[in-house]
Amino acid sequence: MKYQSFKIDKNYSSIYYFLKNEGFSENFITNLRKNWGNFVLNGTIVNIRASLKCGDELKLNSNPNAKTSIMQCILPLDIVFEDEYYLLINKPKGISCMPNRRYYQNNLAGAICYYMSQKDDSFVLRMLNRLDKDTTGIIIIAKDSISYNKIKNIEKNYIAICTGKIDKNLIINKKIKTEVKEGINTRKRKISSDGQSATTFITPISYNNNYSLIKLNLIHGRTHQIRIHLSSIYHPLIGDELYGKQSDFIDHTALICNEVCFYHPYLNKYLNFKIDLPNDFRNLLKRVELKIN
Repeated sequence: MKYQSFKIDKNYSSIYYFLKNEGFSENFITNLRKNWGNFVLNGTIVNIRASLKCGDELKLNSNPNAKTSIMQCILPLDIVFEDEYYLLINKPKGISCMPNRRYYQNNLAGAICYYMSQKDDSFVLRMLNRLDKDTTGIIIIAKDSISYNKIKNIEKNYIAICTGKIDKNLIINKKIKTEVKEGINTRKRKISSDGQSATTFITPISYNNNYSLIKLNLIHGRTHQIRIHLSSIYHPLIGDELYGKQSDFIDHTALICNEVCFYHPYLNKYLNFKIDLPNDFRNLLKRVELKIN
């Protein structure tokens, strides 16, 4: 088992109340309770009802779940950052984050599991964010359940090129719902009053009469949120075949998650990571006569 240690700074009537005070989810606590050996107090295995005193050392199994068993694959990973707790990957276009019927053998999840299997044979995959297959950018992976639970205040910034002129800040607050046909969920989403809440903040970077380069921040982060929100105001992304149309300028959606920021609970500070725009995105900027500072 892989353990993380905690130095107890005050008394608790049980380990359960310590975990709740630390902000761990009920699901994580339930998984810890399932097997003997997940709690070690001052060198002795105990159960979750054990009391804690100031100065005690508590060790928790940081991977109580069964290891991820999806098919592994060998793909090059563009690693933005890695330490004992987190792994940040720059996902390229054309790669699905998770396995599906079309991308069952080659996907980012399988590549990450292969990479991590060389370091941790009980690795459980925990992506803290996902991107569409044709969207590039930073993906955050927690290496264990405790790191997954303790990470705070994740902020993601996106850069996109859309059709039409956006020359002022906009806020789109429209609920999103999965389209259903004949009782089956489709790939496509739609704006609907009975959907899930979603808010998108748009800041123009540069623009002309035909195209705009914009920065986007999200609340909620629903599937296809940026794409469906921009399409709903008649500014679909260039290359978005699902909510706009195919482009002769670029072979994928002109959207990138180029910057993430989060509070690292073990370093006790905020970290910020920003990646360069890919060459095809920069070439597209030239084609549509837009500039980025």
